[in-house]
Amino acid sequence: MNPILSTAQQWLVNHPKILNFSWTPGLTFGSTPQFLILTVLTYLTFTLLLSHNSISFPIGPNFLKPITAIQSFTLFLLSLIMAIGCTLSIIYHHKHDLTHIICFPPHTKPSGPLFFWAYIFYLSKILEFVDTLLIILSNSIKRLTFLHVYHHSTVVIMCYLWLSTCQSLFPIALVTNAGVHVLMYWYYFLCAMGIRPRWKRLVTDCQIVQFVISFLISSLMVYYHFSGVGCSGIWGWCFNAVFNASLLGLFLDFHLKSYARKKV
Repeated sequence: MNPILSTAQQWLVNHPKILNFSWTPGLTFGSTPQFLILTVLTYLTFTLLLSHNSISFPIGPNFLKPITAIQSFTLFLLSLIMAIGCTLSIIYHHKHDLTHIICFPPHTKPSGPLFFWAYIFYLSKILEFVDTLLIILSNSIKRLTFLHVYHHSTVVIMCYLWLSTCQSLFPIALVTNAGVHVLMYWYYFLCAMGIRPRWKRLVTDCQIVQFVISFLISSLMVYYHFSGVGCSGIWGWCFNAVFNASLLGLFLDFHLKSYARKKV
């Protein structure tokens, strides 16, 4: 085996903390419904209060830009690690039965490398709340759209359901979403460093493609569910499907308003 892949497998798949991970409600940090509700409500409350405050925050761009750069680079690196870690978990633990990645058998337990990366992904979505704070502190309220707040608050619920319902299909969603976020946060990092790439539209295009791929693969999962013994976490998937459909509509609307009248 390639030594780089061997090392990556050892640290991102077979490390004891990852291999023996188990999501245990009430014991794992962030695993209770109360934590989820309090986290989302706190985010929405502070966003509402701070965004409607007429007082300008005395924070200059020279101070804010380095923080934004650190936040963006941290999430870029974390997204890259999650995408690689989850992909390697699929390759080395489920390569002989890829159907399992699309349709978890009923009574699947939330343990092992795949669920470890789902857990890290869940926590990373809470870390992304800082994005909203940085927008508010920079007094760029126009950037604080309904799409931004809706996406950031609801995606945390979606990730919680991945774990609490052992939702089928989440490994595909995790890899594709983390992959898109690698591109997105690298773009944000460059912007914070004073470089304005010309491929901003590519980020939105990739997000839209991600949702389309999700719907296509979901149809296969639905087939497996109704033609066999069923797939784990079907109700969690229903929430996921409705959420993705709403996001697709919002992203298409954003794409139309932002780029329809502009040259590529």
